[in-house]
Amino acid sequence: MNPLGAAAVLVAGILLGALVAWLLMRRPASEEPVTFEDPPAVVPDGVSEILSVLSASAVVVGPHDEVLEATRAARSLGLARGTRVGVPELLDLVREARRDGQTRVRDLELGRGPSDPVLYLSARVAALPEDLVVILADDLTASHRIEATRRDFVANVSHELKTPIGAISLLAEAVEDAADDPGAVRRFAGRMGVESARLADLVSQIIDLSRLQADDPLAEPQVVDIDDVLHDAVDRCRVDAEQRGVTLTLAGAHGARVLGNARQLSTAVGNLVENAVVYSDPGARVVVAAHTRAHAEDDDVEITVSDTGIGIAPAEAERIFERFYRVDYGRSRANGGTGLGLSIVKHIAASHGGKVGVWSQVGRGSTFTITVPAHLAQVRAADHEGRQAHPEEDPVQPEAPRRTAQDHAQEVRS
Repeated sequence: MNPLGAAAVLVAGILLGALVAWLLMRRPASEEPVTFEDPPAVVPDGVSEILSVLSASAVVVGPHDEVLEATRAARSLGLARGTRVGVPELLDLVREARRDGQTRVRDLELGRGPSDPVLYLSARVAALPEDLVVILADDLTASHRIEATRRDFVANVSHELKTPIGAISLLAEAVEDAADDPGAVRRFAGRMGVESARLADLVSQIIDLSRLQADDPLAEPQVVDIDDVLHDAVDRCRVDAEQRGVTLTLAGAHGARVLGNARQLSTAVGNLVENAVVYSDPGARVVVAAHTRAHAEDDDVEITVSDTGIGIAPAEAERIFERFYRVDYGRSRANGGTGLGLSIVKHIAASHGGKVGVWSQVGRGSTFTITVPAHLAQVRAADHEGRQAHPEEDPVQPEAPRRTAQDHAQEVRS
């Protein structure tokens, strides 16, 4: 080919390449870019609405084990953490259910930390369309705790009942063997009377505790005059205190009132006074008082029982409100103690929306404090209705100046 022809071919090639490039640039772009990733998984319509009304904790898991949706309860339990399933055992169940489509039902016992309580779950894991999996979990921790408490209570009651029953049985045999010895018979019969009284007291307190657990004092509350509660509690223990040489004194402010159950509060304060008398030596002093603490929303009424008795060691003070626990087992048994008195006090305080606490020092004495909300707004409404119904009655006198429980405890030991 001559040089002129070669140049013509080269120019033609360049022009053709430019034309092709121009045509490619003129072609309209695709509306959607080509991608090789799967579209993101979505929760089917209606599933979110169903999960929102379920009482169980719920989690929807996508095809790549990602959390697509989780209820607030599920996140609070740690079943979902961010976009991942937070419990390895549940994640294993999710993968199994996705693989074969079978529903799994398991009871799980999860330890969340060395200081955290064990979490008990009843979990149901089921496969959904589009490789989705749903987790439904019921928190059974509270029911397990109640069952454990019931078992412990039954075991403790059985143990405590065996002691007086066994003693009565042995004493009955001793009386039979000593039939020809009137003095021994009288001695053994006296011991039988003591053990019978202890057994009756134990059964009575067990019944009281069972009744308290079924009785809500705030369901139908009454206006309770705390002065009457303190007088009833002191009168109940006055004879025993005089026999032991212990002085009982009423002090504090007057006129405090709360909404609740007068009988229950009298029982609680009476148990504290009885304990103070039992754990005090002759010549000791027990002071029972009430104080009112003002708050923005509602007042609290503090009932204190202070003594100058043997006191309680710090390690013991942490356990004294447990059922059947006794600080001084020998002294408690000698005085017919059952170990249920303080647990009853704690339950009554809690059922009134309050609490019970203790300050104690070995050799100096103890101060127990029951704190309950006064619910004064409702009390004032009840007083207003009462004055309208009985206008001839005298108006309620104002309370005496308020003093703290700490001031009172210091006065007792001064």
